[in-house]
Amino acid sequence: MDVRQLNYFLAIAKEEQITRAAQALHMEQPPLSRQLKLMEEELGVTLFDRNGKQMKLTQAGEVLQRRAESLLHDLNEAVKEVKDIENGLQGTLSVGSVFSCISLLPLKIGEFRQRYPRVAFKILEGDHVTLAEYLEHRNIELVITRLPFESNYDSDKYAIKRLPSDPFVAVVPRQWNCFPLQNSISMKELADLQLLAVKSDKTIRLHEKIVNECRRFGFEPNMTCECSSVAITIALVVAGIGATILPKSVMTSFRIPDIQILDIYDTSFQSEVGIVWLQNRYLSKSAQTFIDIFDNV
Repeated sequence: MDVRQLNYFLAIAKEEQITRAAQALHMEQPPLSRQLKLMEEELGVTLFDRNGKQMKLTQAGEVLQRRAESLLHDLNEAVKEVKDIENGLQGTLSVGSVFSCISLLPLKIGEFRQRYPRVAFKILEGDHVTLAEYLEHRNIELVITRLPFESNYDSDKYAIKRLPSDPFVAVVPRQWNCFPLQNSISMKELADLQLLAVKSDKTIRLHEKIVNECRRFGFEPNMTCECSSVAITIALVVAGIGATILPKSVMTSFRIPDIQILDIYDTSFQSEVGIVWLQNRYLSKSAQTFIDIFDNV
């Protein structure tokens, strides 16, 4: 039995039909049927229960499917690792990020590209669940995210490199002229402001963290508007509709004279940030080197 036959077997297991499997493999049906028969004869077992055209794995077939997937995965990882050694840093590095961490990428990508110009980047944005699926299916190798990283998979799957914590700041319309000489604000002063919330499926954890911190200081935040994105929220701050609370790094993407960014001096209120990747999967040399770039403050 060889790798080619294992791929044939897995295609049949996935499609549950010889005809569809042959189409997926871009081959004729009779040769595929012959290969399956050869495998069953070699192993001395029946791999599929046949019911007309439909084919379901037997218990022996399920064992082979599990082992074949693991074997081919390890083989593909080995091929990638060997090619990395030969080729050095080149190709495309795919990175995912939650929206609120995208501002952490430009500086590091620029620094990386100066050193390794043969590496291109592909950036995908999403929430934790979406990014976990991208990781699982190898659409991306790394995720830049707020922590904890909450997905539908066991947390033990992930390796995490923690980055410096990101303090929250108050973002206030300059036209309010409330704090003309200040560069910081207290939580008590925030209690008196009309606040805009960045609240969507992608940012719900961030929103909950902000609300909980306000409650810890004994007040319910006066949320006058919920916005689905940071960009909408900032536009409303500029218009004087309200103030907002955001991680400081988010504001590096916005150079707007009509807003005032104030540190919150009486709380250690911070957002935890990190790089996440799959622990038991080969990480390309480009991905490993990009992680190391974040050690340069």
